Amino acid sequence: MQHTPRAVAWAILFAGFSCLSSLHAADSYQIAVIPKGTTHEFWKSIHAGAVKAQRELESQGVAIKLHWKGPLREDDRDQQIQVVENFTARRVQGIMLAPLDSQALVKPVAAAVDARIPVLVFDSGLKSDKPISYVATDNAKGGRLAAEQMGRLLGGKGKVILLRYAVGSASTEERESGFLAGLKAFPGIQLLSADQYAGPTRETAYSNSQNLLNRFGRDVDGIFTVNENSTIGMTKALRDIGRAGGKVKMVGFDAGSQSIKDMKAGDVQGLVVQNPVRMGYLGVKTLVAHLQGKPVEKVIDTGVQLVTPENMSQPEFHELLYPPLSQYLDK
Repeated sequence: MQHTPRAVAWAILFAGFSCLSSLHAADSYQIAVIPKGTTHEFWKSIHAGAVKAQRELESQGVAIKLHWKGPLREDDRDQQIQVVENFTARRVQGIMLAPLDSQALVKPVAAAVDARIPVLVFDSGLKSDKPISYVATDNAKGGRLAAEQMGRLLGGKGKVILLRYAVGSASTEERESGFLAGLKAFPGIQLLSADQYAGPTRETAYSNSQNLLNRFGRDVDGIFTVNENSTIGMTKALRDIGRAGGKVKMVGFDAGSQSIKDMKAGDVQGLVVQNPVRMGYLGVKTLVAHLQGKPVEKVIDTGVQLVTPENMSQPEFHELLYPPLSQYLDK
């Protein structure tokens, strides 16, 4: 069958339109962002960073639909697994995941990858080589910073407590091991307790802190807590027994608004601070870059800082302590 020149021209033009159409379709992505929980300010800051990236990409002509969904409690592994499985079944273009458990989430992540849905892990590690990238704080370094601050506060001598968070949480386990490693530089510091867990909420952290202080409250000189809720719960428990205000040196992790108030009040002497807005931002940007066929780094370090009562007013710490949540999240 012969084609007229006009028919050939129309065919070429149609093919060009089809190519442009497919390129346009490739620049529209549905991305699921699955945190460990949604109530703590840390996760809200992650969300704000993800929205910041979404807006920036949309200004560049890349349409992004973010699906933000996490378990109600930060110890509900089954619910987080179900969230991953649901988004896999919905065939989103990519998944960002902060695993509640470094092993329990391996299978659902593998299933997503088998379904040709790339997975980026953020905040907390996964014992798998399936994720395209890991965007997180150097948590072991954060733990060492806490140990160094504790050593300075105590003058290298005293008795301390490490209050852990939860079994299986890779990020906090790295902070705990970093702290214990850092304490070896201070042979005059004795560890009173390092085998107790705060649990997933402020309430569980407060209750478990009370139990610890019932045993060691008169003897302890310093305490390290490894996330937002454990810091808040322990500080409240210290106030209850009259040992806040620096009588027991408190070093915590993360910069929630309550912990900042406690630092200003003199109850907290150090906070190891992450950059969750940057983490959420780089997570979305990295996942979209991968979807566009660009190379991405396997590990992206989002930074960690020690904030103290002495330096907390410095300009470089302002956004870390007061993240611009209202700028990116609906009230």
